[in-house]
Parts: sequence; C-alpha cells; structure tokens
Amino acid sequence: MKVLLIDDHTLFRAGLQGLLERMGIEVVAAAGTGEEGIALVSEYQPDVVLLDMRMPGLNGIEVLKQLREKGEEMPIAILTTVDDENDLIDALQCGAQGFLLKGMQPDELVTALQEIHDGKTVVAPDLTPVLAKIVQGHAPERNSEPNPFSDLTPRETEILSLLAEGQSNKVIARNLDISDGTVKLHVKAILRKLEIHSRVEAAVMAVQHGLKQDSIKNTGRN
Repeated sequence: MKVLLIDDHTLFRAGLQGLLERMGIEVVAAAGTGEEGIALVSEYQPDVVLLDMRMPGLNGIEVLKQLREKGEEMPIAILTTVDDENDLIDALQCGAQGFLLKGMQPDELVTALQEIHDGKTVVAPDLTPVLAKIVQGHAPERNSEPNPFSDLTPRETEILSLLAEGQSNKVIARNLDISDGTVKLHVKAILRKLEIHSRVEAAVMAVQHGLKQDSIKNTGRN
C-alpha cells in the first residue's frame, strides 16, 4: 500500500512517515501544505491519502474538496487531534473514507489504513455513533451560530436593514415616518449593542448576515 502524507507539522510528518515505513507501508511522498499535497497526489497517485485537518492556507476539508473536484478517487483519510462531530460530518460529506485521531496506537492506525484501502469507512471509536446516525440519514444537528442581532429591538433591526441598503438617516426617517433625531438615537443604540463604531460597520455586518428589509416581518413601531 502506497500512502501520501499531507501535514504542516514537520516533526510529526517526519515521525509518522518513519513509523509507517517501519510497519511496512510505503510513503511515496509527504507534503507540508495543502497546495503541495494536491500537486503530489496528482503526480504519485497513492493508494491512500492521509490528510491533516487543520493547516494554514488550505485546510483539510478544502484540500479534500479540491482533490475530489479534480477527479481523484483514491481513499482519503482525515488525521486530526480533535474528535469533533462537525468536522466528521464535513469530511464525510466531502468524500473522506476515514476520520482518524493522531493519538491512536500505531497498530490501530495501520489497521485503519488497510481497512480504508479495502473500501471501508473508518472513524475514531468515540465518533462511531455519529457515523451510524449519518449512515441512517440522521446527521446530528449542528450548533447554530449565535444571532448577532438578537439584542436589537424590532425597530432597531428594521433600521439596521435600511442602513444595509445604503439609506441615509433622512430617508430612513421619511420611510418610517419618524424624526431624524429618533433615527439617530436608534443608530447609536445599534452601534452600542453590536459593539461597533460606525454605521458603515453596521451595514457591512447586516449584509454579511443576510439581513434585508424584505425579510423583516412584524416589526414594532416606536
């Protein structure tokens, strides 16, 4: 079995390469970046790719996606230090055949690589229940990102959405049938609650989170 390693930690990469070779596995190449790894995979066409999850530049998921988009079909296993459910889900959805932990025993790693090479999907033991749910079509719910606008009143949310559309205080006041001064007070409250310093920052944040006027319903009138 020919394995290609992609890991940004030089000492770990060298140590893992030596370990695998001592256990009878041929390491055809070892890359320190995702970009280099993608090129080496195309060049060497290994039997299995062993890929670090968290790397600067292209991370493991991004490398995995690019390899699959390029048509590479060999088994790819993520090797990581964290048994995170969301990482596992992302990896499997992007085409990984393995999700392994760096803390596993050498013989366990070799066995896992052989099983992955044979076509099996192998995950860290602690995440086996998660894999079972995914196979059954019941992936665990992700923790939703906190809503940065949850502390805003309905009126403040409405005004923020108008800021995101580039409207001035005067235009906002006319559209909402309130005074310029009232708009200014609401804008100050918005900036304070969002812990930012300008209406431009507020508008950018609103756009980034998809806050639009036509999506705001049942807003209150002050």
